[in-house]
Amino acid sequence: MSEHAPRSRTFLFIGDSVTAGRREEDPEDLGFGYVRLIAEHVAAHEPASRVVNRGRGGDRVRDLAARFTADCLDLDPDVVTIAVGVNDTWRRFDQDDPTDDDDFEADYRFLLDQLSATRPAAPVLLVVPFVTDVDAERAAFHADLDPKVHRLRSLAHEFGATLVDAEKTMHDALADGHTPQTLAPDGIHPTVAGHRLIADAWLDAFRDEEHHQHHHRE
Repeated sequence: MSEHAPRSRTFLFIGDSVTAGRREEDPEDLGFGYVRLIAEHVAAHEPASRVVNRGRGGDRVRDLAARFTADCLDLDPDVVTIAVGVNDTWRRFDQDDPTDDDDFEADYRFLLDQLSATRPAAPVLLVVPFVTDVDAERAAFHADLDPKVHRLRSLAHEFGATLVDAEKTMHDALADGHTPQTLAPDGIHPTVAGHRLIADAWLDAFRDEEHHQHHHRE
């Protein structure tokens, strides 16, 4: 028998369609992407805990800021994961509606300020947005996305948030024999393999966070 009471935590994921994983089609509201894979892990190892998916297709950072109270803070999360940013770039290319880098940073900072003010003990994980270079059009996204990712990495450092470096994960997967198409055929929405890689990167990052917290408490 364990000497500790079972952990009972709420893991909350908020973001865009990569996080949503078509959850509107899922009776369990977890979707069919990386959040479900993490939920399966949590169900096995922390049966008293729960995973909540608040991903929504098409969302930008500004959209998360607008719904952050209702879809994150009000749900009393113990662990928060934010995965957003690619639509801030995509809308520049498909709707001529760009997001200024300063606005991106300000809205993302708002999310982190809200968490640090209301849930200072809750671990926060930030998933780095990515684009796979399936064609020249998608490869051109980097000129807009890369500066935003740079701002995101700086914010993670400033706030002590844990990075889930999906950008590096996808890049490293190419060396293992993947192609951009086998990771995300439209450059943005992951395949089953792509979602598995993100889930694994999240689990690795969270284990590191828990290890750090454990030693910090000691």
